[in-house]
Amino acid sequence: MEERKRIFSGMQPSGLITLGNYLGALKNWTNLQDDYDCLYCIVDEHAITVRQDPAKLRKQARDLLTQYLAVGIDPKKNIIYYQSHVSQHAELAWILNCFTYMGELNRMTQFKDKAAKHADNINAGLFTYPVLMAADILLYQTDLVPVGEDQRQHLEITRDIAVRFNSIYGDTFKVPEAYIGKVGARIMALQDPTKKMSKSDENKNNTIALMDEPAVIMNKVKRAVTDSDNEVRFDESKPGISNLLGIYCACTGKTIAEAEKEFDGVGYGVFKTAVGEAVVANLEPIQQKVKDLEKNKDYLDEIIKDGAQRAGRLAERTLTKVQKRVGFPPKIR
Repeated sequence: MEERKRIFSGMQPSGLITLGNYLGALKNWTNLQDDYDCLYCIVDEHAITVRQDPAKLRKQARDLLTQYLAVGIDPKKNIIYYQSHVSQHAELAWILNCFTYMGELNRMTQFKDKAAKHADNINAGLFTYPVLMAADILLYQTDLVPVGEDQRQHLEITRDIAVRFNSIYGDTFKVPEAYIGKVGARIMALQDPTKKMSKSDENKNNTIALMDEPAVIMNKVKRAVTDSDNEVRFDESKPGISNLLGIYCACTGKTIAEAEKEFDGVGYGVFKTAVGEAVVANLEPIQQKVKDLEKNKDYLDEIIKDGAQRAGRLAERTLTKVQKRVGFPPKIR
């Protein structure tokens, strides 16, 4: 029997999961679990490169794990865990720091972007963030990493670090590839449809959160930016309407052509109401599942414990190999 390929993906527990995260990534993750060995990491160590409220960060990490489960990610088929519960991430990151060049990190566009946004807190963790990300991936001998355009540079530096280490010490790490699967819906901001919907967006009217109440969802959709010609059609010159059409089709399974025909001649008011109702219908079962899971503290705690143990066993194999390669003395057990 052919060995299944391993996929690693992580999401920060900062900000709320948005409709864009769900339709663009999480919904597709559930389709991977029968064909791949998947690790879904809540990357809370990455989150602290920006100052966090400790109690809020803990809550958001648990909320994210709960929402992973609610959208259909099965903890028996996948490993779901907190990055901070698997110490090998930080241990491998230190070693890989010593095989990463300052020039490589200086070129990372995300560092420049975040440094501009957080000029009062340009810390070393923000600078070496890509090395921890490389450790996340390489620790599990990952074959494939689902990446958006904004993460491709991080995957490239991960590959460079793996190749460099392997060239010095022999075959140690798998060199991961980008996972190019079914393209999820690219959901744009409601008030500025020229940019992606982002969970870090400070303007909450730009985003629909996975746990937004139906009335809030309807209000945000109805206030979404459109244009003045009142014609529902997909066109680059109509980014607001094109975005709402994309959302509607992702929620209903209809094609753009079918949706255009459905709303031919009806005007934006009717169209926006239908989009809002489609989003609500998609999210309500997930929201109910989250509420049910939150009542079962022991079940969630068991998943957290089990995920950390399973991830830790895999991580320790790689870390032990790396420590031996670089010359650290073996642990006396």
